[in-house]
Amino acid sequence: MLGLICLPTSLVSSVQAEPRIATVDWTIAETLLALGITPAGMGDMGSYGAWVTEPVMPPSVVDLGLRAQPNRELLAELEPDLILISPLAAPLAPTLSQIAPVKSITLYSPEGDYWAQLAGATRDIAALVDKSAEADSLLTGLDEELAELKAGLPKHLPPLLLVQFIDERHVRVFGQHSMYDSVMGKLGLRNAWQAPTNYWGFTSVSIESFATMDEARLVIVDPLPSGVAAKLAAPGLWQHLPLVQRAKPLHLPPVWSFGGVLSARRFAQQLSLALTTDAGVPHE
Repeated sequence: MLGLICLPTSLVSSVQAEPRIATVDWTIAETLLALGITPAGMGDMGSYGAWVTEPVMPPSVVDLGLRAQPNRELLAELEPDLILISPLAAPLAPTLSQIAPVKSITLYSPEGDYWAQLAGATRDIAALVDKSAEADSLLTGLDEELAELKAGLPKHLPPLLLVQFIDERHVRVFGQHSMYDSVMGKLGLRNAWQAPTNYWGFTSVSIESFATMDEARLVIVDPLPSGVAAKLAAPGLWQHLPLVQRAKPLHLPPVWSFGGVLSARRFAQQLSLALTTDAGVPHE
């Protein structure tokens, strides 16, 4: 799961001093924070606030610019001990490795189980910063909270259709291999979308694809692109979809759809809150 180049002995021996770690990947940054390590730098802080929201990145974290094209000069000035990337950023490795050792962390792959990969990636990151006990506690706590939330959900809920809007006529719909689908499974919820998905567990479709679906409950995860809310509120195809007419769609605040432990927990909490509030069930 880890790769690219080996850590020098000097880094391994300095783990106790909390090495300075930079990353262009939001999920890795989220996991570091969950383990008690503040990243020295992270890619695209502004968009992180819109799409991930929590955990909030401390003000000390330096914005490295675009995740696909980080500011190499700024990164070099940080003098990181280690740079962590995902396989998606592998093309950056040759250049970044001239600044500091690079490690690749894999969380998503189409042939893998999300929960097994989540545990593996969390523990791999933890091992680099001497936080293995914290990783075990995080993963155990997540399992316990999911079981508790499952027990508090209303009974006989319809299948859920999880979407994020691309524009007023197109959405990402999440199915197998996605974090959303995996959490729903742990909560005992059914996913209405059973069609094939891409590497990341979603597929992009037109809202016309939902014209024949009338049993599902629609769940929309923010953020909505600019102007989309107003267009959806106007008369048109969206207002005539059976699943929209049947029940008001549930809206969730932004939760990183490709996230780690904290995003999985936040999604479970927000979805459970929406479902219990909608059903009039008291929610602690």
